[in-house]
Amino acid sequence: MTVEQNLSLWTAQIAKELSVLQKNVDAVAALLAEGATIPFISRYRKEQTGSMDEVMIAGIRDRIEQLRELDKRKEAVISSIEKQGKLTPELLSAIAKSETLAEVEDLYLPYKPRRKTRGTAAREKGLEPLAEKIFSQQKINLSELAASFIDSEKGVNTEEEALEGARDIMAEWISENQETRKNIRELFWKQGVAESKVLNGKEQDGQKFKDYFEWKEPISKVPSHRMLAMRRGEKEGILMLDIFPAEEDAIAAMEKKFIKSENASTEQIRLAIKDSYKRLIRPSLETEVRIESKMKADEEAIKVFCTNLKELLLAAPLGQKNVLALDPGFRSGCKVVCLDKQGKLLFNTNIYPHEPQRETAKSKTIINELCEKFNIEAIAIGNGTASRETEAFVKGVGLSNKILVVMVNESGASVYSASEVAREEFADYDVTVRGAVSIGRRLTDPLAELVKIDPKSIGVGQYQHDVDQVKLKQGLDDVVMSCVNSVGVEVNTASKELLSYVSGLNSSIAKNIIEYRNQHGPFQSREELMKVSRLGEKVFEQAAGFLRIRDAKNPLDASAVHPESYSIVEKMSKDLGCQVKDLMNSAELRKQLELKSYITEKVGLPTLTDILSELERPGRDPRETFEVFSFTEGINEIKDLKIGMKLPGIVTNVTNFGAFVDIGVHQDGLVHISHLADKFVKDPNEVVSVQQKVQVTVTEVDVARKRIGLSMKNDPFSDSPVQQKSKPAGKRKDEKPPQREPSMEEKLAMLVSKFKK
Repeated sequence: MTVEQNLSLWTAQIAKELSVLQKNVDAVAALLAEGATIPFISRYRKEQTGSMDEVMIAGIRDRIEQLRELDKRKEAVISSIEKQGKLTPELLSAIAKSETLAEVEDLYLPYKPRRKTRGTAAREKGLEPLAEKIFSQQKINLSELAASFIDSEKGVNTEEEALEGARDIMAEWISENQETRKNIRELFWKQGVAESKVLNGKEQDGQKFKDYFEWKEPISKVPSHRMLAMRRGEKEGILMLDIFPAEEDAIAAMEKKFIKSENASTEQIRLAIKDSYKRLIRPSLETEVRIESKMKADEEAIKVFCTNLKELLLAAPLGQKNVLALDPGFRSGCKVVCLDKQGKLLFNTNIYPHEPQRETAKSKTIINELCEKFNIEAIAIGNGTASRETEAFVKGVGLSNKILVVMVNESGASVYSASEVAREEFADYDVTVRGAVSIGRRLTDPLAELVKIDPKSIGVGQYQHDVDQVKLKQGLDDVVMSCVNSVGVEVNTASKELLSYVSGLNSSIAKNIIEYRNQHGPFQSREELMKVSRLGEKVFEQAAGFLRIRDAKNPLDASAVHPESYSIVEKMSKDLGCQVKDLMNSAELRKQLELKSYITEKVGLPTLTDILSELERPGRDPRETFEVFSFTEGINEIKDLKIGMKLPGIVTNVTNFGAFVDIGVHQDGLVHISHLADKFVKDPNEVVSVQQKVQVTVTEVDVARKRIGLSMKNDPFSDSPVQQKSKPAGKRKDEKPPQREPSMEEKLAMLVSKFKK
């Protein structure tokens, strides 16, 4: 079967699974094959895809890859069985109809080349006919039959040795039975239990895994963070982890399948069933379930990481301001940098306002002089060591009320400062200066700065180093690309790192754009991008709509309207007897447009609606408006906390078991999932998101272990259920309300899970 035929079958299957039109899935597949990116397809090819969003398109991409791998395995299995001369039409049909890898492997198991086993050894001794007689469960004289197979030359010296060999052969038959494996596999998932125990003598070394020293939980209900924690404990030699259902249930199910009568053969079959389960089926299926449960845990952890990363990347930007940024410290002092509106480093120095130097007066003078000299509009303070003390110092300097003082999350700033990107940008400065610059730029444009850092170093995931790194990278890259393209990139000011995430571009082309910009000055139009080395028509098609050129001659160059649609806008303005700029500035003119009159074979209402929306707000930023946030004054360390205190905080990480909140004491507190709302919450992301501002109540303070318990309940010290509050404000402008119907993402997740079984 050709690749095209396979692809057609895959898209037909996906369309059926997702209850969508096959022509739309075909279009997605074709566009991806041509090199189109997910943001481009989602934004500019809505007519072809039926307005599928990025999540759905990514899911189709991944599902096609899964089906491709499944077909490759089918071909390899069929070829192997065919070479053995054992491929029957029935077997070929069964393999072809298999929907999962597990089904294919079950069918292949009897034909799989294997090392010498107890069963093969018994066959070599000529005991297979004995096994067949016993397995048929006909009335026989078992003792006489077994005695007839005694052959000292073949190593069969007694009746019991003959029966033992026959049982070994039957045990393999039983373990290779497809229906049996399917039933026991289902039993593992429905009734299996994950059980962890601490290894003898590891109690002290493994205190961080104390919760799992004696732990039992149905495998179907184990959340991803617990599965990953137990596996990590096992990997570190602290825990022993087993996953299996009750043995008696499994054996009973197998006996029901294979025992058809009660006679002399029955006990031998029972012994073979028990041996087959304990020696062959259970180890095999436990390994399979462990792998799949790990994959499910990985998917959940990656999903959490991606959700958190998206919220962080799309955090509200302060915008272009002159910024003074401080990287706080005690003994080593505070590194101070001044940046202009474009984030360019203008000046750097050190101040020592804290112990042991305590140069408070001198430090105040420096801050005041710098604010005046560089017309500072905002001060960014990293939230690490000495942050609250530095914040108090800055607020006591006596600055103008017009100067904002903002605490900035500095997670990953040290990684950036030591990176090749930072060395290339600030070759003549040390890591402390680079780190302070990163803090300042994060305030003005978090997205532009955070794309320079490996997402895994930003600190918004759970067990990110334990999950499949290839899938994690794919998921995070999808998120970063989605965020960058949803916001749009100003081509004349963007860094190479930011440009490299634009649809169609890569690091090499981004570098060429920067070099062209440096040699020829700012781009005057999108069309000029075609002069950049290696930026051909295909790349231009993918990238142009996401690149902005402020103050370009054509006002559409600063919008998300794709150049391929400029002619439509020009026709609209011509029909109204005005200029394009007039159409963008006048709501009255836009109201006169009858969109249906501009529909063509290639352009439908979805694209025309997007164009009109963009004309209303050219180059709109989907991120929310920046709001200044302040921690409670006087609460600077964990020892300042008292149970019952109500404090403002910022969510720094959301996990399956709750959310971590920064309340300004250098140690994030945990709001357990049971305390996120007054009513039961299944998914923490339904209630909170990274960077969200929340009000919390302190419920627990453990200074020695540096643990803080927090609650977002109305009455955190009562278990009585009351009405759940809605999620606090702070959503992005373009965020849609949650849908209660199963989302396409959920459908795709179910398909992925089904495929991997």
